[in-house]
Amino acid sequence: MVRKEADITGGIVVGHDGSRASGAVVRRAGDLARRLGVTLHVVRVWNLATAPRPDSMVGGYVPPFAEFEQAVVTDLKADCAAAGLADDLDLQLYALRGQTTECLIAAAAHAEMLVVGTRGAGGFKGLRFGSTATQVVRHSTVPVLVVPNTPD
Repeated sequence: MVRKEADITGGIVVGHDGSRASGAVVRRAGDLARRLGVTLHVVRVWNLATAPRPDSMVGGYVPPFAEFEQAVVTDLKADCAAAGLADDLDLQLYALRGQTTECLIAAAAHAEMLVVGTRGAGGFKGLRFGSTATQVVRHSTVPVLVVPNTPD
């Protein structure tokens, strides 16, 4: 069954959209989680347009959603490994199918904090604050840390 929500209580939830900038955001959230001694919950929200293609997707065959979800989890594991998180960090990964803002806010509803970047994979190159960050700040019921993008 493909996950559309996460049952998270406590810790820090961080969004990772697969962009290069997300690695720095996860690293910042991971450092904070380690210092506070809490779990880091890394969430990637996906849909068919944003998910990596499963290996089984060849020719005209479209694999089941579960295979897309597994491809998202595989990418997320690799991205978190590349972020250089501390070995002793309590890390949980989630691939959720749905709308990004709604999934992040729901996933963090019982967490201590939600962490997002100023902007990720979507939007316009010159935009300083993306739509996801804007909506999360406006609608989250927990504190939100918005990590600015570093120049490329």
